[in-house]
Amino acid sequence: MIFENRSDAAMKLAKTMKTQSFLDPIVLGIPRGGIVTAAVLAKELNADFDVVLSRKIGAPNQQEFALGAISEDGQVFLNPALRDSQINLEAYLKDEQKKQLTEIERRKKLIRAILPQSAVAGRSVIVADDGIATGATMIAALQCLRPRNPFKLIVATPVASPSRLADVRPWCDEIFCLYSADYLMSVGEFYLDFSPVEESQMLDIIREMSDIKSHSK
Repeated sequence: MIFENRSDAAMKLAKTMKTQSFLDPIVLGIPRGGIVTAAVLAKELNADFDVVLSRKIGAPNQQEFALGAISEDGQVFLNPALRDSQINLEAYLKDEQKKQLTEIERRKKLIRAILPQSAVAGRSVIVADDGIATGATMIAALQCLRPRNPFKLIVATPVASPSRLADVRPWCDEIFCLYSADYLMSVGEFYLDFSPVEESQMLDIIREMSDIKSHSK
């Protein structure tokens, strides 16, 4: 399955979710690509929109390879397969966590100046991303949200591998995934257009969704 772009993938994903019933739903996107996915889902499902921040902790000299991730509340998720080598990486992980948390705080200030944080307690909370490669940023986001007492914690993504879905499943109540790809080297393989979502584009989407929320009141 190949998607034209993030919006096309999210529209197809929304079609599979419209048959379900959700309790006062809210869709939370993981920046940056997940913001596009979340905005489309929120519109199509007539749900509220918000953002949950988590950042990958990349490996030394190979930042694209995730050792784990850190969420906006400072919780860290480390890949279980790498925990045996954690002692050797302790200093690096400490520095990297600090670096990523600083970036999260920077983004949070920009985002919350536009869109105040929404309550999620007692609601169907749908956490959206444009794909799940390692699962680390998704799991970190779910870790952060569970203590806020959602009615249901739901993962929504167009594509992921079966093994990564198995990793994510214990952290949520339900998963919607259009395509489970056995051989997923990178999420971008499944998109004709997987152009980076620039920060300015992300903020424009958040402004648009904030305006929609204001006008619906």
